Amino acid sequence: MTARPANQTRRFALTEALDNFLSDDNWAIASHVALSTILSLFPFLIVVAALAGVIGSETLAEEVARLLFEAWPKEVARPIAAEAHAVLTQPGTGTITIGLLVALWFASNGVEALRLALNRAYQTNETRNFAYRRLQSLAYVGLGAVGLLALAFLVVLGPILWAQVVRHAPWLETIQRTVFLVRYVVATVVLFGVLVAAHLWLPAGRRRFKDILPGVVATLVTWLLAGAGFGLYLRWFATYSATYAGLAHAMTAIVFLYLVGALVLLGAELNAALVRRRLAILAAQAAAPAEPEPALDDGQPEPFSPPRG
Repeated sequence: MTARPANQTRRFALTEALDNFLSDDNWAIASHVALSTILSLFPFLIVVAALAGVIGSETLAEEVARLLFEAWPKEVARPIAAEAHAVLTQPGTGTITIGLLVALWFASNGVEALRLALNRAYQTNETRNFAYRRLQSLAYVGLGAVGLLALAFLVVLGPILWAQVVRHAPWLETIQRTVFLVRYVVATVVLFGVLVAAHLWLPAGRRRFKDILPGVVATLVTWLLAGAGFGLYLRWFATYSATYAGLAHAMTAIVFLYLVGALVLLGAELNAALVRRRLAILAAQAAAPAEPEPALDDGQPEPFSPPRG
């Protein structure tokens, strides 16, 4: 049995991933991920605000919120960002209280929802105990908050440093717009890192980086395309305000996160399908009988056999 060409293997893997996406009820799981994410978003921002208050720079928390919403369509991000600003500027948000611990717990629920979804996509049975999983989720929330604050500090510091550079080299001012695109690059890098960490360590079992890379890249590309398409849809066609009235902004955010959750799960299904295809090809190659080696011609004439009769 010969191995399929690489492009054919990918085509069959994509078909299998789509079939498994439907058979695993991932549309329903994506709704769970979306709701858990929107419920954990503001508690996470409260954690960020508290940490920013500890280091004495509350404005960094708002910069973190802007970074988080860079990968969202503007039509979705604008009203949610306004509510996030209200949360971050609320008195007492930046203090370490019992409420912060509750917020940390609720923020970790979003991580647990994603873990459940990825376990189903990768078809792995969870063997780690509840305490370990919850501590891991809490650590992800804390590390995510610290990491985003560090990135926010760099983003805030960037324009200040750039202004000093332009003062000494005015000719660089012509490329200022290009330099400020770094915000979008940072947001994309953060998104890529979050997806890689989620696929590598959240679900049970072990995976190599090259095994998860196709699904992560597919999710990242389709996320950006879906964000642009969803933004155009909201701008020209959607009538959420007529349907949901005052809840329209929340519903648009949930629908967008529902779409993103589905794309993340489809990426995981693609990774799992590619790994299964690769293992099946290797197993078939190992089980195939070895072909007999052709006889070597030593240059000697074959012995003569007289015809019978």
